[in-house]
Amino acid sequence: MIRTPLRPLARILDAREKGENPDAIERENIRKRHEAQRDQTRQRAEGRLLILAAMFFVAFGTVGARMGLMAASQPFEPSVASSGQTILAQRADITDRNGRVLATNLATHALYAHPPHMVDKARAAEELSKIFPDLNPQKLLADFTGKRKFLWIKKKLSPEQMQAVHDIGDPGLLFGPREMRLYPNGKLAAHVLGGAGFGREGVSSAEVIGVAGVEHAFNDFLRDPVNGGAPLQLSLDLTVQDAVEQVLYGGMRMMNAKGAAAVLMDAHTGELLALASLPDFDPNDRPRPLTEGDAADSPLFNRAVQGLYELGSTYKIFTAAQAMELGLVNAETMVDANAPMKWGKHKIKEFRNKNYGPKLSVTDVIVKSSNVGTARMALSIGANRQQDFLRELGLFSPAPVELAEAPGVQPKYPTRWRDIHTITASYGHGVSASPLHLAAAYATVANGGWRVQPTLLAGQGMQRDERVISQATSEAARHMLRQVVARGTASFGDVPGYAVGGKTGTADKPRPQGGGYYDDKVMATFASIFPAHAPKYVLIVTLDEPVETSGAQPRRTAGWTAVPVAAEIIRRTAPLLGLRPEIEPASKFEVTRASN
Repeated sequence: MIRTPLRPLARILDAREKGENPDAIERENIRKRHEAQRDQTRQRAEGRLLILAAMFFVAFGTVGARMGLMAASQPFEPSVASSGQTILAQRADITDRNGRVLATNLATHALYAHPPHMVDKARAAEELSKIFPDLNPQKLLADFTGKRKFLWIKKKLSPEQMQAVHDIGDPGLLFGPREMRLYPNGKLAAHVLGGAGFGREGVSSAEVIGVAGVEHAFNDFLRDPVNGGAPLQLSLDLTVQDAVEQVLYGGMRMMNAKGAAAVLMDAHTGELLALASLPDFDPNDRPRPLTEGDAADSPLFNRAVQGLYELGSTYKIFTAAQAMELGLVNAETMVDANAPMKWGKHKIKEFRNKNYGPKLSVTDVIVKSSNVGTARMALSIGANRQQDFLRELGLFSPAPVELAEAPGVQPKYPTRWRDIHTITASYGHGVSASPLHLAAAYATVANGGWRVQPTLLAGQGMQRDERVISQATSEAARHMLRQVVARGTASFGDVPGYAVGGKTGTADKPRPQGGGYYDDKVMATFASIFPAHAPKYVLIVTLDEPVETSGAQPRRTAGWTAVPVAAEIIRRTAPLLGLRPEIEPASKFEVTRASN
């Protein structure tokens, strides 16, 4: 910066020539300089004031706009800002169709340790092992004296355990609030509910996530705060489920079976009123999955949904229904039932090498459970049409039920479908499906021919999406199933007042290795409908390796094992379902001859 001198030499000389005082020049220049500085300072101050005013205007405008936006938006619960993701600890309840709680949340605490803050680590380890016998005091002490600064000890505490830990008095033992999943009915409907566990965890909260069953299938719904805590309502009836499980357990023990499954379904809506698999487990203390051996040996295995079995003669009604629907036969058509039947190098035999032939009506083929008669009808239907019909019944695809395990259960059937497969599939051999698949297929046949999709959600209403068979064919099939109970292989299934109809199925169990079938191990199934003249419900009961030993010889067929169990279930549950005993109306298939 170039400063102008206060006493410029040229002006001093000029002033002396004119006789003026040179000192006045300096005073005048000082005055001008001060005025210039004052003007500059004023301009700077005015600029700063203008900038400050603009900043205040922007700030107050932003606050006002934000306040207006908040006033116009929907209210929400404020959350504390944190560096990590928010842990959603809340989870909605699960109820049965009547609003009774199947799963809910319970406030509890977790126990963790800060070893650097602990006073007496040896004593704390010893006392904790007394409170929690599953803890090893030596391992605890090693963790406490090591380099770890944080250690989870227990994820869930009872109030008594929490008080006992508190009495230890060590400042390094701390509690964190938790919400744990509680199943107040214990083992009841365990395979449907599945169970829950902890996902992401923090000191002050933990994420509760479903690990199986509907807990996993509806995990997002149960955790979604948009639902406002509305419960998930299932189609199960808690009272009916309890009755089914009690009878099924007793039947499994009496019949010396290694496992059992039962499915009780609304024949029109597909809603599942009860679904049971034994052995079961307590979802409050869910066991670990098996790491070796057969998965079906684990109590976690859901036999009703995950179990793929050859369901034997229960398939015969499908063959008869399709043959009637195609117009190939009617209920009274006589078919060749002369046994054994030869087909190429194969020989089709009846149970215990019986011969029901030479001729049987279609109704009697089902009543007597003739393999040969069913095979003859299947051959007249043909392989392609048979496969299409079984596919329409849902027996070739995973069951669309709302369980985490269901999508992975693909029924088994031959990839190359020859004539011999047409024969064996007609009576339920060489093809495998679950009891749930069978329940949906029987509901379709019995309800007038409308295809049924199984569901665990309440309030689905009547389904009328796709018709598989006609009303007339459905009525004829129902009559045949009723005759099986009235005078056929399922006579132990008759429950007075409820007109039970059904079909037995006894299939030899395949060997897991080496091929072939066991001679003394079977899957016994009874697929039933009630009341048969106007079906409302379908019940499937399956027993794994049953043996009835009350007689001189052990009996393994479904008529002696699965049928009595199913009859007792119907006897117990029908009143609970609101069905009153009634006199069975006369069938239009029966002809009464009157004389004058």
